[in-house]
Amino acid sequence: MMVELILLQPDDRERFIKDNQWAFKYGALEEFGKRNDQFEEGDEIIARQTIENCIDQGTAYRIWQNGQKAGGAVVNIKGDHGSLELLFVNPTMHSHGIGKAAWRAIEQMYPKVKVWETITPYFETRNIHFYVNKCGFKIVEFYNPRHPDPSWSAADDQVGWLDFRFEKRME
Repeated sequence: MMVELILLQPDDRERFIKDNQWAFKYGALEEFGKRNDQFEEGDEIIARQTIENCIDQGTAYRIWQNGQKAGGAVVNIKGDHGSLELLFVNPTMHSHGIGKAAWRAIEQMYPKVKVWETITPYFETRNIHFYVNKCGFKIVEFYNPRHPDPSWSAADDQVGWLDFRFEKRME
């Protein structure tokens, strides 16, 4: 599978945000139907502001496959630690190896990263399978009401959500 990761261009930012929201909403709708209490904003599983913060604080890429926008990714690199903030593939292009090829390309782009980290909601079984079985991550933490994500404050609506934290240690 050949994919290209191209830096997100300013004129594609709005479409990137909408494509990302659709991809995340697709997973929630597939699992729960129309409504779920983990939607951050209206009918969106991931709020515009969350995506914008990731883009602004990290490095965003468009995933291209055969001349088509196939998804996107945002990484945040600090020394030898990398955080995969967002990775999404257009739902109409799932199960074609695009996500795995994009992840491999990210690994190659950042060879100095020794530990990668990402988080996904408990209900995203497709993501859990992808990170663990396809990309070699390990589940290292489960955030829940008795063990909340330390990055959230008590004022955040997301406190008490059920999320998995994954790590991949590079050899």
